[in-house]
Amino acid sequence: MTEPTHSSLQILYQDADLVAINKPNGLLVHRSPIAADADVFAVQILRDQLGQKVYPVHRLDRKTSGVLLFALNEEMNSLMQQQFQEGKVEKTYHAIVRGYTPDQLDIDYPLKKEDGTIQEAFTSLRTLERTEVNFAIGKYPTSRYSLVELKPTTGRMHQLRKHMAHIFHPIIGDRPHGCNKQNRYFKEVLEVEEMMLHAVNIQFSNPIPDRKLSISAPYLLSFKRTLDLLGFKP
Repeated sequence: MTEPTHSSLQILYQDADLVAINKPNGLLVHRSPIAADADVFAVQILRDQLGQKVYPVHRLDRKTSGVLLFALNEEMNSLMQQQFQEGKVEKTYHAIVRGYTPDQLDIDYPLKKEDGTIQEAFTSLRTLERTEVNFAIGKYPTSRYSLVELKPTTGRMHQLRKHMAHIFHPIIGDRPHGCNKQNRYFKEVLEVEEMMLHAVNIQFSNPIPDRKLSISAPYLLSFKRTLDLLGFKP
C-alpha cells in the first residue's frame, strides 16, 4: 500500500456500499467554519478519486490519522449513522503519551461542550508498551512514554485527547490539550509536528449484507518514525 497524501488517499476497504481510507494527519474530513485555512478535504479528494459521491459516516479530528469510513449511497449512510449513534461500532486507537500509564484503566469522566452542556464520556485504556529515553525535558535527565490502546464507547469531541490530559498522560503533539514543553521539544529537536493519535481499527456489522467487518489502518510514517525515535518495539 502506498502512503496516503493530500492528493490521493490510501483505500483500506471497498465494496458496493462502503469505502474506508487511512486518513493522514492534518486533513479535514469536510469543510468546517473552525478551520477556514483549509482548502482540501477528505470528502472531495475521495469523491474525485472514486468518481462518485461519498458520505462520511463518522468523523476524525483534523490532527488524528487512521481509519475513516464513508458510505457510497444515502441508504448505507443512514444505516451506518444509526449504528454509530447506537454505539454499535467499536473503534480502537493507538496513542503515544507522556509518562508511564497504568496497565489498564477505565476513564469515566464527563466532558463539557462549548455551550456548557455536560456529556457522559467513557474511554478504556490498555498499555501496550513503555519506554524511557535520554531526553532532558524539564528537570529530569530522562523522559518516559507509553504506547497505549484506547477504546472510546462514547464519541465526544476531542474525547481521547481530553481524557488523556485529564489523567496527566497527554498525547504527544496535542495542542491545546497536551504538554507545551513536550510538544516544543518534539517539534524543534525531533522534528515531529504531528499528533500521535491513530485510529487503528474499526469493527461493525455491515448491514448489506449482514456480516461483521473489521478494518485496520497501518501506522503512517510519522507515527512509525516517532515509535522508532522513542525506542518502542511494538
